[in-house]
Amino acid sequence: MQKLNCWEFHKCGRELKNGQNDADACPVTTEIKLNKVHDGHQADRACWVIASTYCRGEVQGSFAKKYSNCEKCDFYRQVRQEEGAKFQLSIVLLNKLRN
Repeated sequence: MQKLNCWEFHKCGRELKNGQNDADACPVTTEIKLNKVHDGHQADRACWVIASTYCRGEVQGSFAKKYSNCEKCDFYRQVRQEEGAKFQLSIVLLNKLRN
């Protein structure tokens, strides 16, 4: 089974495209500190810890402001199920972002 990235799952159209300015893409597509987390490219499979993602038609805030919504998200739940025991908790991912 192919693991989807958040922008593929949600079909938001904010993935990084060839020749596109990074500022126009979702921040998950350019966050290198979470590259390969949950077998994703950049932070594409850890969007819930990235500030300013585009969800439900609007830009979201910080992790603290958006996480309660993310826990209810079908994509978040799918990643948790697919990763099983290999799922990295948010605190671990936030620490990777800080380092």
